Amino acid sequence: MIKGTKDAFGSELLAAYKAAGNAGWEIIERDDGLMDASAGPRRYFSDYSDWSKRERQAMKLARGRVLDIGCGAGRFALYLQSAGFEVTAIDNSPGAIKVCKLRGVKKAIVRPIAEISKFRPDSFDTAILMGNNFGLFGGLRQAKRLLKDLFKITSNQGQIIADATDPYQTNDPIHLQYQRFNRKRGRMSGQLRLRIRHGKIIGPWFDYLLISQEEMKEILTGTGWQVSKILSDKGPGYTAIIIKTR
Repeated sequence: MIKGTKDAFGSELLAAYKAAGNAGWEIIERDDGLMDASAGPRRYFSDYSDWSKRERQAMKLARGRVLDIGCGAGRFALYLQSAGFEVTAIDNSPGAIKVCKLRGVKKAIVRPIAEISKFRPDSFDTAILMGNNFGLFGGLRQAKRLLKDLFKITSNQGQIIADATDPYQTNDPIHLQYQRFNRKRGRMSGQLRLRIRHGKIIGPWFDYLLISQEEMKEILTGTGWQVSKILSDKGPGYTAIIIKTR
């Protein structure tokens, strides 16, 4: 537990780090009352050999100075660092950053995606949002603003490598009902409202965006970015390679 905070995600990662393999469960609550438990912590600590083919392909496309947004336990930062890249890992969770440092990430900073504009212009060549972290953009307006911030802090040849999930590839009536609920209240269909629980710690509510490839292209319009390539496999997940339009 992280005393005096509501950092449920960080508490979860610290417990998993200390358990060294017996990582426990991740409990996520959605604002329609749906609760989900998964073995998420194990994934955050997975080695390169355990990654999906798509994840390995995506990391081969990284170049230059890398910003790892929503780094979690640091699995991508550690891999890229070991490959010789200069990596800055950020997360809004103090516990996650503590775990990153304990695992050997050289430069790990507590900083939410909403504050990436604090980095100087031309600080990075690649920004990665792996582990479905395009979702951290949260919603339409915030995504456009943050994409413009990313444009400023990356080099002329800057790129974004982002994991995303298409919310429409489901037949689950509970999820379809939630999508209708979202549209009715003026939100994007895949704009989830979530919070994480760990033990007695309940984290704050946050928006998390699931998005189709077409919706992603619409969001990128006017931000200076465009999709260059899509890496896909079976299922709703995909990875977008996003480059500057000028």
